[in-house]
This record gives sequence, structure tokens and C-alpha cells, in this order.
Amino acid sequence: MKTIAPRFRHLLLLLLAVTGALLAGAAPVSAHAALTGSDPKQGAVVEQAPTRVSLTFSEEVAMSSGSVRVLDPAGKRVDTGKTTDLGGTTYGVPLHSGLPDGTFTVAYQVVSADSHPVSGAFTFSIGAPSKTTAALPDQTAGGGVVGGLYGVARYLSYGGFILTVGGAAFVLACWPRGAGVRPVQRVVVGGWITLTGATLAMLLMRGSYTGSGAVGDIFDLTLLGQVLQTKSGAALVSRLLLLAAAALFIAVLFGAYEKRNDPKEKKDLTFGLAIGGAVVAAGLAATWAMAEHASTGIQAGLAMPVDVLHLLAVAAWLGGLATLLVALYRAPSIEATAVRRFSRVAFCAVSTLAATGLYQSWRQVGSWSALTGTRYGQLLLLKIGLVAVLVGVAWISRKWTGRLSEGLAPEAAATTMIEERTRSEEAVTVPTGGASKRSSSGEGGSGEAGSGSGGDTGSGAGSDTGSGSDVDDKRSAQLARQRAALVTAREKRIRDADPGRSGLRRSVLTEAGVAVVLLVVTTVLTSTEPGRTEEEARAVTAAASQRSGPLSLKLPFDTGGQDGKGTLLLDMDPGRTGSNDMHVYVERPNGKAFDVPEVKVSFTLAAKKLGPLPVVPDHIATGHWSASGVQIPVAGDWKIAITVRTSDIDQVTVNKNAKIG
Repeated sequence: MKTIAPRFRHLLLLLLAVTGALLAGAAPVSAHAALTGSDPKQGAVVEQAPTRVSLTFSEEVAMSSGSVRVLDPAGKRVDTGKTTDLGGTTYGVPLHSGLPDGTFTVAYQVVSADSHPVSGAFTFSIGAPSKTTAALPDQTAGGGVVGGLYGVARYLSYGGFILTVGGAAFVLACWPRGAGVRPVQRVVVGGWITLTGATLAMLLMRGSYTGSGAVGDIFDLTLLGQVLQTKSGAALVSRLLLLAAAALFIAVLFGAYEKRNDPKEKKDLTFGLAIGGAVVAAGLAATWAMAEHASTGIQAGLAMPVDVLHLLAVAAWLGGLATLLVALYRAPSIEATAVRRFSRVAFCAVSTLAATGLYQSWRQVGSWSALTGTRYGQLLLLKIGLVAVLVGVAWISRKWTGRLSEGLAPEAAATTMIEERTRSEEAVTVPTGGASKRSSSGEGGSGEAGSGSGGDTGSGAGSDTGSGSDVDDKRSAQLARQRAALVTAREKRIRDADPGRSGLRRSVLTEAGVAVVLLVVTTVLTSTEPGRTEEEARAVTAAASQRSGPLSLKLPFDTGGQDGKGTLLLDMDPGRTGSNDMHVYVERPNGKAFDVPEVKVSFTLAAKKLGPLPVVPDHIATGHWSASGVQIPVAGDWKIAITVRTSDIDQVTVNKNAKIG
């Protein structure tokens, strides 16, 4: 069993503790789409029951039947359950007619464009607010037991991908002899098993994760069928198919490739495996790019291939680092050329990470305020710090790599000497065993010849011979185990005595510990709302909260003629930019409606040099004029002028400033 110096054991325990703290502190997956508006508005009190409820999000979302539920004060559903796309990022659900007065609850649960669940609720009232008994689940989308298990599967899938791709790349590009080293094989095969198991688990849990969150729904085939029709389901299925191809690749790498002795054949097979492995690895990376952050937002067509390069660079660096660590601790020997090759591969990977990471940071953060003022930006700063630490430790490892070449020649010579001594001991042991067997056989023969009775004596000699053979076999097996233990102990002493190898092992172990924490932070980043999206959602929400609602004005007028006094009432709904419905009411001083020959309205926005925009409403009923489709082009402080004529010669224009939009 290998041993680790106490200080490095403490370092490893510290890194694991930090990793556990990050995992424990990771909240359920953040929503990457925010509700920015609704009709009716949250907390609004409307006089008449609406025919539908509409929701507006900061980005496109995926909805299904039951994604939006509207509950009356008694907790009974009053929506039809059929959601409709109203254009852009607005979605609606029709309501039944004859709704009672009181407070209604709107609960929604959708999936954002980057595959993460979004849920929430708000209320509005008809007539007047009232008590409500509507019960909503305490669990948010993506939370609970299923959310926790899904999060663990995400971590395992990233780890499995890195070990599979990085380990295989390390063997092909840096250390071909490692294909025959059992610990290295375990790294790659273990990574493949982990990635396959995590992908299957995520596929099964996906329906429950984005829906009810119930453990019992994990094996619901109906939900599984719905998941297969989504972008995330297609990505997971594609990953499983690519993993089948990866299994064939691994079988050839550790089978036919390892057994090839002809240099030309091995070179050709190396080229074929490199091409096939690169295609499979890029395909596996694309299953993340096509379903998560890179697939939505600005420049998605460029962001997805950049994300693939980023993931491949991470795998080549961290996966190769893990394989090198295993080789340094468990393999009998490793050539200095292999370590130097990996050093060059790691440098190229880090350069690629820097370039792709810079672009991704700009795309996902977008501003300095988002870098410091959002959770995504803060995690990104932590990741950058960890990468800087990792690069520093890698620089130390490069120094040990230079010293390693001096110590590997004696190590190889000592290993060869051990192998020759082992073979000589085996050559001596076999004849000795044979002589023992022949001696036993001879004794049996002489006993048999000196015996007067052939039957019984022959039987006894045969029994003694069999017993002696069993003893010799056990003795030989025991000697073989002892020799193997001695060889292993000698190899370990030689490995530990090499200062270059010991120093490199310590620095690589430190790298691996930092890399584990870096991987955790990176995985948390993939499930955190990007800083750019969060700031945009905040801006939209703030703007929505500042918008004026339905506009109501009450203006007295006096034309100076007979029956020329009264009050003008103007209502505009929704009182925002775009199309509005306008109603004008004319009342006598006693509050009774009366007709006048003419009513005209105009809108002027002096700050933008817009207007006057004239509107001539239609006469609907006594004292009531109306106009629909009144367009307010931009938000601002508008001057509303209402002209009322009470006779052929008596008219007056009254003005009022009002904020619209």
C-alpha cells in the first residue's frame, strides 16, 4: 500500500474539506430565466375577471400542459391547462368564465432555454382582495432529494468525462506504454463507468427534476418519454450513444493497441485511435454545449464550438494530471519523456483554456458590475484564482520534471536488475521442485520393488506421491507470493528513493487537489445564472416596476357658454407604451353624464419633440367616448390635451401632464 507524507495527507484532507463545503453550500440550481412581467400584474386588483393570465420572462422558456396553474380563493384550478405562446417571451393560459371575486394565485414551473427549471408564484385579485386557501408546494423546482441527486450526478458526469478523455489522451499522446499499466487502465475505465452511470441517472431523473420533484416519478415512463422530446433529453441520449463508441475505443486502446509490437502497425493504429478518439471526445463535449449555457444567449453559434474546445482542454489538462498522479504512485516506472510530453500538452491546454475562458467570461458576465455584484461573477473570480494557483504549482512540477530525467536511468536499471533476479530465482526453483518430485517418485518405486505384495504397497506409494505433490505446489505458490512481495517492496523503495520522482509526486498531488476544487467550482458555475442574464433580468424587472399602470385623469372644464361647465374623466388601459384603450366621460357638475357636440384628445412629448398626436374618439353612449389602439410610441412625461365643445362657438382645451409607459 502506498503512503503519503503527513503534511500532504493534511493538504489532501484540507482540499477535500473545502470541496465538501462548496458542495454543501451549493444551492439548488439557479433559475436562468426570470419572470419580468404579468397580466394581471402581481398584487393588482382588477374590476372585471380577465379571460387569461399572461407571463413574460427574460428569455424563452419551455412550457407543457400544467406549467401554469391559476387557483381561486378556495384552491380550485380555474385555468384550462393549455398554455399558448403569445409571441416573444410572453406565454398565456386561458381562464374559465364566471370567476368569483377574491384573491387568485398563479403558480408557474417552466424550463429555461439552458435546461434549468424555473418556478414561482404570485397573486392578483378580482373586485377586492380576500383570504385564500390555495396551497402551493414548499419545494422549488430543482430542489429536494431529486434535485440533490441530480446535482451529484452532474458532478460525477463532469468528473467521468475528464478522466475518460484526459486519461486516454495521456496514453496516446504522452505515454503509449501506459496502455499496458493496470492502474492507468483503471483510471480510464473508471471514468467511463462513472460518466455512463451518471448520464443514465440524469436521464431517468430529468422528468422529476424539472417537474414534481417526487422520487417516485424517477421511473415514470410517461415522464421519460416527454424528456426524450426535449433538448436536454436529446443531449443525454446522444451522450449514451457516444459512450458506446467510447467503450469500443477503450477496448482497442487497452487490447489490440497494447499488444502491437510492430512499430509501423502501432503507428498506424495510434493515428486511427487519435482521429476516432478526438471525434468521440468532441461529440461528448458537444452534448453539454448543445444543452446548457452555450446554447442560449448572445452568439450561440460561436459559443457552442468554443465551449467544446474549453471542455476538451479541461479534460486534457486535469484528466492527464490525474493519470500522471496515478502513474507516479502506482506504476513501476514512467519515462521522463512521457512527463515532458504531458508538460507540453498541459501548456497547450492551459493556453486554450485562457482564450476560450476569456471569451466565455465576457459572454456570460458582460460588465464589471456583474463580475463583482453577481454570484456568477464571484464564482468566476474564485475560478480564476484557482487556475492561477494551479498554473503556479504546474510551474513547480515542470522544474521537477527536469530533475526527473536524471533519476529515471538508475531506476530503470534497478528495475531491470530486479526482473533478472526474479527470473533467475524462478529458474532455480523449478528444478528444485522437479527434483523433489523425482525423489518422491523414486522412493515410491523402491518401496514398491522391495515389497512382496504389489497391490497394497502400490496403493500406499501412490498416495504418498500425491500428498508430496500437493505440498510442493503449496510451497511453490508461497514462494511465488513472497518473491512478488519482495519485488514490489524493492520497486517501491527505488521509487521513493528517487528525489526527482518524489518531488514531482508531491507537486502533482497538490495540483490534483487544487484541480478537484476547481472542478467543483466549475460545475457550480454551470448551474448558476450568468451575470449578464441576472443583470438584464434585474433591469427589466426594475423597468417593469417603474412603469405606470392604467391611467385615470379627472379634469374640470368651463367653456363659458350655457351649460358649459362640467368634468372630463379620461381612462387609458394599460397606460403603457404600445396600444392602449382610451375612454372619455363627460359629466355635469352634479355627476350626471351628458352629451356635447365634440371631444378631441392629443398627446405631446416635448422632451422627444413628439406630437401633438391627435385622437378623435367615437361616441359610444350618453357622455361616453371611446378609442381603441391608441399608440404611445415611447415612455415619458406626456402632455394630454382634451378639447371639449359644448356649442357651435363655445369650446375649451384643458391640459394635464401624466407619465405613460
